[in-house]
Amino acid sequence: MTLRERAARTRSLPPLGGDAPGLLLAAAGVAAAIAVHAAVPAVPKLTAAVVLGMAAAHLPGLRPVVRGVARPGLSMAGKRLMRLGIVLLGLKLSLDDVLGLGWATVAMVLAVVAATFTGTLWLGRRLGLPGDQPLLVATGYSICGASAIGAVSQAAGSEEEDVAASVALVTLCGTLAIAVLPLLQQPFGLGDVEFGRWVGASVHDVGQVVATAQTGGAGALREAVLVKLMRVMLLAPLVAGMAVTVRRRARRAGEAVAEAGQESGEGQESGEGPAKSPVRTGSRPPIVPLFVAGFLAMIVLRTTGVLPERALTLAGDAQELLLAAALFGLGSAVHLPTMVRTGGRLALLGLGSWVVVAGVSYAGVLVTT
Repeated sequence: MTLRERAARTRSLPPLGGDAPGLLLAAAGVAAAIAVHAAVPAVPKLTAAVVLGMAAAHLPGLRPVVRGVARPGLSMAGKRLMRLGIVLLGLKLSLDDVLGLGWATVAMVLAVVAATFTGTLWLGRRLGLPGDQPLLVATGYSICGASAIGAVSQAAGSEEEDVAASVALVTLCGTLAIAVLPLLQQPFGLGDVEFGRWVGASVHDVGQVVATAQTGGAGALREAVLVKLMRVMLLAPLVAGMAVTVRRRARRAGEAVAEAGQESGEGQESGEGPAKSPVRTGSRPPIVPLFVAGFLAMIVLRTTGVLPERALTLAGDAQELLLAAALFGLGSAVHLPTMVRTGGRLALLGLGSWVVVAGVSYAGVLVTT
């Protein structure tokens, strides 16, 4: 084939478009996150993925690509791959292991989640943070970091900018916990078991929990993971509750539009003005989104014990890769100039929520152990 023929053939090939460029960039980001974790094991892969996504969005060479041809694929990764990763996250949970901690610990975890969620949501609204940021930050701190933010944002239909800002804040604070909490174990008078439970009840992401608790030894790590997974189990009812709330809002909006239409129609009949057609409010989200149903199904499947250890290991690896790609996509949506405008209030919310979750969980650990 001559050079001219090759050039003509190249010109005839369809350009790489759609989701492909963004997915390829996300895959490269995941590979880079794995390399960072291999070089610095204290940095979890998911944390590295978020930071690398943020960096890609602001590097002069990559910024036009991230905002342009790669944006559809990166947005898709932040949504659909996140859902798949959350489904596989259910395979890390076993009802027998979690309930084996005892009802006192279960009650402690419920109290921590409730106090953190309501306190963060209240403070975020008092600070006047825009959009769904108070809701998403409250979710991330109280349940399981970026994974919970992704799940609730799907049910609430949150803006991508709100999701990205919340993920960035929760990831930053969770990363700081890796360095700060081990320094407090001795001053707070916590043994290895107590320290593990405190980490599991207060640190956001599962990877960050592992990185923090392993400093206390194998016993601390086991307790931390079990308590953390108990918090993860509350993701399903929280998302279902959010879906119910969204459905109610949609119904109320539809009723308000219908009433306005009736009044306009009556006004037209009396010569007061033209009638306006009702506005469509869109379909209501399901009470239990499909990916949450899949998450619950995976918990049941893991509890049965029918899956071999090899299958669970492979599923765990796939789950981490999917979430890393999703978090790279979310990180790439962070716009630092926008965050700077609300950075002070957002940082204050993060600090306040961190104090609440660490304080309530510490008190809970002292009471239950």
